[in-house]
Amino acid sequence: MKNETTSPNVHIIDEAFYMPQLDRYRRIWLYLPAGYDSSEATYPVIYMHDGQNLFEEWSAFSEEWSIDETLDEQHGQCIVVGIDNGGGKRLTEYNIYDHPEYGKGEGRSYLDFIVQTLKPYIDHHFRTKEEREFTWIGGSSMGGLVSLYGAFYYAGSFGGAAIFSPSLQLNEQIVEEVHHAFAGSRPAQRIYFYAGRQESEEMVAKTKEMVRHLKTCTYCDVKLVISKHGEHSEENWREAFKGFYKWMNA
Repeated sequence: MKNETTSPNVHIIDEAFYMPQLDRYRRIWLYLPAGYDSSEATYPVIYMHDGQNLFEEWSAFSEEWSIDETLDEQHGQCIVVGIDNGGGKRLTEYNIYDHPEYGKGEGRSYLDFIVQTLKPYIDHHFRTKEEREFTWIGGSSMGGLVSLYGAFYYAGSFGGAAIFSPSLQLNEQIVEEVHHAFAGSRPAQRIYFYAGRQESEEMVAKTKEMVRHLKTCTYCDVKLVISKHGEHSEENWREAFKGFYKWMNA
C-alpha cells in the first residue's frame, strides 16, 4: 500500500454512498478548509470526478493531484467533494452519449446524481454557499468531458467548471452542440480550460475551438491555459489545478 498523504481535513464521507439514479454505490471524499470547525463561515464547493486520484497516494491510479496540499498552501477557502470513478463504468458514466466501444452513455444519470442527490446531502450536512454561482464542477480527461456537459446542461446548478484535458474527440459534434446549448439567454458562468501540447494536437485544437465559441457568449468568463510541455497525467493536472484555483478566486 502506498503511504497515506492526506491532510487532516480530508475525510471519507461514505465508502458506499448510494447513487439512486444509477443504482450503484460509490466512495465520496471531502476536503474541508482549515479552520472549518472553529468558524461559522460558509464556503463554495467544487465537485470533482475521479476522487481516488485527488487526495491520496494509496487510492490513486498513478499519482495523486494533491488537492489538499495545494489548498492548504494557498489557504484555500472552499470545500472539495471527490466522487470516485466507477472503474469499469467510468467511460460510460462520464459520457452522456452511447459509444460503439464503451457502451451506453450514463452521463446524464451521473450528473443527475450530483445535482439531485449528492449536492443536497452536502448542503444539508456542511456549511456551504448553496447558490449556483458558488458551485463548481471539475475533472480531467473523461472527467473534463462530463464537467463540460455539466456546465452547459446543468447551468442552473453549476456556476463554474474546471475542465482539464477534456476528451472532446469522443463527440465530433460537441463544438456545434455547445454552440447551440449556449445560444440565447443563460445564467453567467466561469469556465477554465487546460490542455497540454504533449497530449495530442487534436485535443489542443478542439479545446481551442471550444474556447473560441464560448468566448462569443457575453455571459461566459472563459480562461484557456495551454502548457507547452504538458502531458496527460495527474502530475500535470496537479499543477493546472493550482492555476485554476488562483483564477477561481481572482
